[in-house]
Amino acid sequence: MAVTPELTTAPVIPAPPAREPGRTGAFGALLLRLHFYAGVLVAPFLVVAAVTGLLYTATPQLDAILYGDKLTAATTSGPTLPLADQIAAARASHPDGTIAAVQPAEGDGTTRVVFAQPDLGENQHTVYVDPHTGTVQGRLTTWYGSTPVTTWLDDLHRNLHLGDLGRNYSELAASWLWVLTLGGIVLWWRRRRSVRKMLAPELSARKGVRRTRGWHAATGLWISLGLLILAATGLTWSRWAGGNFEVALDALDGRRPALEVPGVTPSAGGGHHGAGSEAPVAVDPAQADTVLAVARGNGLTGPVELSLPETGGSAWTVAGIDNTWPVRLDQIAVDPATATVVARSDFADWPVLAQLTKLGVQAHMGILFGVVNQLLLAALAIGLLSVILWGYRMWWQRRPTRADRRALVGTAPPRGAWPGLPAWAIVAGVPLVFALGWALPLFGIPLAAFLLIDALTTVRRRA
Repeated sequence: MAVTPELTTAPVIPAPPAREPGRTGAFGALLLRLHFYAGVLVAPFLVVAAVTGLLYTATPQLDAILYGDKLTAATTSGPTLPLADQIAAARASHPDGTIAAVQPAEGDGTTRVVFAQPDLGENQHTVYVDPHTGTVQGRLTTWYGSTPVTTWLDDLHRNLHLGDLGRNYSELAASWLWVLTLGGIVLWWRRRRSVRKMLAPELSARKGVRRTRGWHAATGLWISLGLLILAATGLTWSRWAGGNFEVALDALDGRRPALEVPGVTPSAGGGHHGAGSEAPVAVDPAQADTVLAVARGNGLTGPVELSLPETGGSAWTVAGIDNTWPVRLDQIAVDPATATVVARSDFADWPVLAQLTKLGVQAHMGILFGVVNQLLLAALAIGLLSVILWGYRMWWQRRPTRADRRALVGTAPPRGAWPGLPAWAIVAGVPLVFALGWALPLFGIPLAAFLLIDALTTVRRRA
């Protein structure tokens, strides 16, 4: 009699019910959606800022190529003529305007004599004089000492040559850069859970979105500190956030101290591009040698700028203009009649906030550490462009490819995360968004709009 083998079956274990995202998951989902949309929409502005900033980093070399015949003295040896003779040579070649400032030659450079003219507005005419022969080597229209090409590239980077309207682009980029950077670090940490793993892309991943994401995130992490510094320093002279920063400096007593020169209205000075004189003068240029000698005798070494007073008999100001580290930015006021210092302001005595602001701006401009600073900025710009390119590539790689669901790009992360946040987060977040809208309008206002649209769309779809 045949025996039928007994059939055995494994017990059926029911699948666990789908779990809705928890409140911790709501934070991550909201951050992912915000990072996605901010990346897609703000990245074009960041591309423009990175490209124009990359061009600006090369301005010292461009100046040397385009204006080397003016910036570099034709004669590099022999005695130096008295500063008064060099000023006289500049005046003979430029009879118009009034002498506003003089920068004595340093190294193989020329002496720069700056003329102010009402019809030039903020610009000046700078005459370049060979300090050994007194030969005038040329003249340029400058802006606070910057050559025409440097001025043009600076204006391009700041406002695309569109004035105040164009300044909104750079402020928008700077306002969101730090959010994208910090948000990206948090998202990368949630995925890798190890600092060591975060430092390298997922090289073991097959070609596709996972590998691209690894390069995007790891590169972003490596350049994150530089990006945060650029964002913070860029906002200090932006249109709206910069104005609020000025208010904060006043409240915290963090401004550069004014040099109280007798007979001159005090001015804090120290703008984006350094010191500069705008007032016309009518004094004896022969006093320049006395003033310079007093400045050197009182410790002002390196490049300096002599600013002439408005009227004869008043004190001259001499300011250090060496913006490379270690900076030499001390200022004194000199009475040429008595050859004495009547006022002084040293960089070491500035408030810490004023010092940090100045150093940060100089680093942002690629000046603080010389060529090394330029190379670091160039690397940051190229790194940011690469991160943006990989971000857009991920968006394209996530697109549906099935014949019945083809799309040009990938879908956005799901909406509706922020209403799932804990009550305390929403209660704290609402005033925070309003505060950001005041302090950083081009971040806070778009953020509030994003959250509102996201919530309304979610409610509408659930209705």
